[in-house]
Amino acid sequence: MGPVRVVLVDDHEMILAGLQAMLGGYSGRVRVVGQAGTGDEATRLVTSLRPDVVLLDMRLGPESGLDLCRVITKRVPEARVVFLSVYDDEQYVFEALRAGAGGYLLKRVDGSELVRRLEEVAQGETVVDPTLAGRMVVTAARLTRGEFWPGANRGLTQRESEVLSLLVGGLSNKAIAARLVLGEETVKSHLRALYRKLEVADRSAAIAVALREGLFR
Repeated sequence: MGPVRVVLVDDHEMILAGLQAMLGGYSGRVRVVGQAGTGDEATRLVTSLRPDVVLLDMRLGPESGLDLCRVITKRVPEARVVFLSVYDDEQYVFEALRAGAGGYLLKRVDGSELVRRLEEVAQGETVVDPTLAGRMVVTAARLTRGEFWPGANRGLTQRESEVLSLLVGGLSNKAIAARLVLGEETVKSHLRALYRKLEVADRSAAIAVALREGLFR
């Protein structure tokens, strides 16, 4: 087996340069074959190069890395996606795995650990940063017992759950913003996120899911 072929995706040039330098010291085991800073660029690059692994940030400016992960795994299923993120929260790990990712690592990972994890993912394993793995087990058990806010088992944050609750209650975006003391654009951002997580296209479909699954009575 030759070096793991990797495409880097991050919207910060300094991060890309740092990863290039870090992985360059392991050229016998990992080879960076391309890099991208936007979702469209990454999609074209991965479709063309068909790498073994795509090392992806959770957010690309206004774009969602989760959405890009779904696109990549659908178009190039042999390319494994690994998130390299600053978000030290097991909820993001659950979201990443639901989106089809093969791994979730934190940006504080060192070079040798990163290379080892990329090799494991390329061989079909699923990897999670060790600082998050133990917490995931505890969180999964608590989710099963229903100890979190409604919708947590679908990846909703507590704020997104609050927005969904008010949506079910028939409030408009303006009314939700006033109730939660938020800007309307912030409410719209929360709505886009919860639509994605509930796999729906609009507010009526989100309400239907919430009622069908008994999230709110």
